[in-house]
Amino acid sequence: MSKKRNHIRMEYIRYFVVLSLFFVFGCSNTKYLPEGDLLYTGGSVTVKDSILKKKERKELENELNDLLRPKPNKKFLGLRPKLWFYNIAGEPKKQKGIRYWLRTKVGEPPVLFSKVDLEYNASVLRNFTENRGYFKTRVSADSTVHDKRVTAEYTLIPKKRYIIKSVTFPDDSLAMSRIIGRSSRRSLLKAGQPYDLDVIKAERERIDARLKEKGYYYFNPDYLLAQVDSSKGDHEVKIKMIIKVDTPPKALTAYKINKIVVYPNFTLSKDSVKYQPKDVTQYKDFTIIDTANTFKPRVFDRTIRFKKGDFYNRKDHNLTLNRFVNLGTFSFVKNEFKPSDSLDNMLDSYYYLTLLPKKFIRVEVLGKTNSASYTGSEININWNNRNLFKGAELFTVSVFGGADFQLSGANNGKNIYKLGTETSLTWPRLITPFRIEGPIEFVPRTKATLRYEYQNRTQLYALNSFKTSFGYLWKENIRKEHQLNVVDITYVSPNHVTPEYLEDIKEDPSLGKVIEKQLIFGPTYTYTYTNTMQKRKKSTFYFSGDLDLAGNITGLVTGANVKKNDTIKLFNVPFSQYVKMRGDFRHYLKLGKESELASRIILGVGIPYGNSGALPTSKQFVVGGTNSIRAFRARSLGPGSYLNTQTTNDFLPDQSGDLKLEFSTEYRAKLFSIVRGAVFVDAGNVWLLNADPNKAGGEITKDFMKDIAVGAGAGLRFDLSFLVLRTDLAFPLRKPYLPQGQRWVIDDINFGSGPWRKENLILNIAIGYPF
Repeated sequence: MSKKRNHIRMEYIRYFVVLSLFFVFGCSNTKYLPEGDLLYTGGSVTVKDSILKKKERKELENELNDLLRPKPNKKFLGLRPKLWFYNIAGEPKKQKGIRYWLRTKVGEPPVLFSKVDLEYNASVLRNFTENRGYFKTRVSADSTVHDKRVTAEYTLIPKKRYIIKSVTFPDDSLAMSRIIGRSSRRSLLKAGQPYDLDVIKAERERIDARLKEKGYYYFNPDYLLAQVDSSKGDHEVKIKMIIKVDTPPKALTAYKINKIVVYPNFTLSKDSVKYQPKDVTQYKDFTIIDTANTFKPRVFDRTIRFKKGDFYNRKDHNLTLNRFVNLGTFSFVKNEFKPSDSLDNMLDSYYYLTLLPKKFIRVEVLGKTNSASYTGSEININWNNRNLFKGAELFTVSVFGGADFQLSGANNGKNIYKLGTETSLTWPRLITPFRIEGPIEFVPRTKATLRYEYQNRTQLYALNSFKTSFGYLWKENIRKEHQLNVVDITYVSPNHVTPEYLEDIKEDPSLGKVIEKQLIFGPTYTYTYTNTMQKRKKSTFYFSGDLDLAGNITGLVTGANVKKNDTIKLFNVPFSQYVKMRGDFRHYLKLGKESELASRIILGVGIPYGNSGALPTSKQFVVGGTNSIRAFRARSLGPGSYLNTQTTNDFLPDQSGDLKLEFSTEYRAKLFSIVRGAVFVDAGNVWLLNADPNKAGGEITKDFMKDIAVGAGAGLRFDLSFLVLRTDLAFPLRKPYLPQGQRWVIDDINFGSGPWRKENLILNIAIGYPF
């Protein structure tokens, strides 16, 4: 009875607290109102129409409600806390301190009914509906007062919506009219569709855009008039598009390009460019005034889409500006078209280009933490030259160093240190033995890279890695991107292998693959598609697909076959032969203004054959860690149900496989200010294609789903605009290395248990979102 009585008492306390909050936030907000005024709490629109379908009526009401002004004070759970903070702060005596901060930063002033113009709102609603084709709409406005609070109610009674009966276009003798007429099949105005002023405006924009492609530089949509006749027919309109009679003559004239003048050293602080005759270079159709001999003239020939005598068109106009920006050498690009002084109907084109600093240094610091794995950091120092050979080539020299270390646990003392350098040269064109027309919108690039990295895993081994590549990067459009490396060579050799690691190899021979010499060469290709830049879309996608072909032609020519012990060596190293594919698909679904559901699935497969019995270690798939399955240590899962129990020297080797399946989904929402929250679920594993006697359970089978690891967790993300600091706390839900029937560990979750937390809770700290 005592427990029941206490329970009832607690329920009363809860109800009392809730009622008190409503009283404090509610009643107190009205006592601060000016004498004789009321607190405006919002308006609503009701559409009374028996003809409209219920769904259409609701959509129209939602649109009309958005038009009402002013907006009432913001609410949270039925309360107005921002208004409450404004009121309790009072009038600050000075522009600083907690009172000033509460009133100006946290709070918001009351929205008073005296500021609401019912007639104005009614006229806005009337205009909106009539612009949608509901002519002669009647709108009435009223208000309701209750306890110093007032709401506004608007009732709208529309007539039957008008439909377009016919659309005609200019039929006079102007060349412009013929162009408009030929494009009428693309018209946005269609017979049978409802009348909508916004569609008429869009049609004027469409016609203007079409004319801009035909040389009509000075034309604009305001020179088009839509004559609407509703005098005949039953709620029908006839629309006639005409060119206004007062349109200026130059707007009716198609212009061609005459001179093309480029100023590559334009300074924003100066209104004009001073130059000597020696600074002027005539190259093909271009006049280049380069006072510092900064660029080779062919750079502008490849970038500018116009040629002398071409009709002006907006597409080439915008493409040229985009390509100049895409070169990466200019901070400001300005373009002017002026009528020619000597020729009629001709335009002189001027390009004013402001240079970025030619040489610059960029320093990058990266950090990551996984409480069950390694705490890591890396620093990259990049020296860049944006115009090495006066052709807008980008030359980069990088020096980098990093460390992954564990403060405690099985790998304590087995830290990883790396140091290296990379040099790359990127040309803003395709360098090929034969001429290839690259994409128009974006500048294609050719890139050559040379890289060396020294990696030392203390007390175990060290690796020397050399890599060189030569390939091409190009974008079809803003959504599709390609990268093809026709040459991609990697050579890895071991160094300073310790007796301790050699002892581990005796117990687990698979560890020997890490320190084998590796020679990998062949083409690689990456395709990327994304529409995530379209912020208004509710559902967006990202896809990245990789194809890696190593040693295929060489293996075919030499007839190498590792299964017959016929292994071919180059420079005394067996070359790798395999096909590897990887796909990364992501989906982002907006659930609200500040919330979304993000999901990712990764599929990967590597098939060794010919000269190789297994993928080289550096090319195998791994899972776990800050950007993978966050409830498990980085590179610790798999393959399959395998669990390493063989080593005795306090060393947990990385686990990898030939196949990979990984899935993640997380709900993201803004909490307040710069803080965003997330809850997530991760799942996946890696497997071997061929059975390995040293890794029982690692081979892929038809029951591979039984080997899936599952983890879940929650995290905070701090969006600092220039970077996102991420903290994710995760724990396992399913451990694939446990015996069958015991792999789901949900029933074992016990946040109050210290031993359980130590074994299962994983804190991940990283920069950026996981995907």
